[in-house]
Amino acid sequence: MGTRTGRRQRGDGPAPTATRATPAQIDWLRRGLDQPGGKLPLFDRNGQRMHPRTIRSCMERGWAEPWFDNPLKPDWLVCKLTLAGRRIAGDG
Repeated sequence: MGTRTGRRQRGDGPAPTATRATPAQIDWLRRGLDQPGGKLPLFDRNGQRMHPRTIRSCMERGWAEPWFDNPLKPDWLVCKLTLAGRRIAGDG
């Protein structure tokens, strides 16, 4: 912010925006609510691998975090819900 009062001034950069989850992100996050440790699925409801862009965008927003590396499939992102992710998914 530009001043001690917290008011924005010119040159402070873009105004912060509230990030909203897409339906695909919400569905993915919700599927981790009933899993041990909040583990998020690797596959969608049709058995297809989750799109890496969905996973990475949730990680960038702090809704999911890496759980562990998968030595058999190092390009797969094995993640779990964060507290913020649980809030977005509707569990808190």
